[in-house]
Amino acid sequence: MSRPYCVVLTGGIGSGKSLVARLFADLGAEVIDTDVVARQLTAPGGQAMAPIRAAFGAGYVAADGSLERPRMRATVFADPEARRRLEAILHPMIRDKVAAALAGSTAPYVLLVVPLYLETAAYGELADRVLVVDCAPAQQVARVARRDGLSEAMAAAMMAAQASREARLAEADDVIDNSGAPDALAARVGVLHEAYLLAARR
Repeated sequence: MSRPYCVVLTGGIGSGKSLVARLFADLGAEVIDTDVVARQLTAPGGQAMAPIRAAFGAGYVAADGSLERPRMRATVFADPEARRRLEAILHPMIRDKVAAALAGSTAPYVLLVVPLYLETAAYGELADRVLVVDCAPAQQVARVARRDGLSEAMAAAMMAAQASREARLAEADDVIDNSGAPDALAARVGVLHEAYLLAARR
């Protein structure tokens, strides 16, 4: 099945993946975000909600039929087996949606946002190039705690459940340092966007 040139964007929590993806989208890149797909699957009436209810119980379903996210988050970070059960439900569905979106794309290249790229090992054959958004771990913890209203201890525990910074950087073809000024970030995205357009034409 033919598909466009695919750049996988990944990085740890709080590294700034969403901001970088928006900057690429502003330049005209097509962005497919696996987190967005996951939220669609766990929205009211979402495809994943029936199996999640069956696996975890009605207490993990909000009144509107969506996923009870705070409770599920607390459960899966405290219980690795619960996390594996959730991933076994969600990841194949996400992978199918991504494959369909790629197959239907007419863009020169697609930026595929996969926060758990290393952890799932499910998208390697789709990645023509891997772009890692990076910043210092202390910045990640502070950003996640502020963004999600969590304690820094909880944010650090979430970060510890992901692949290490060193592992992500070892996998990277390109790196965006998101520890500095926003202007520098936009300039780096612009350079990479042109490079990906050129690579996609080859």
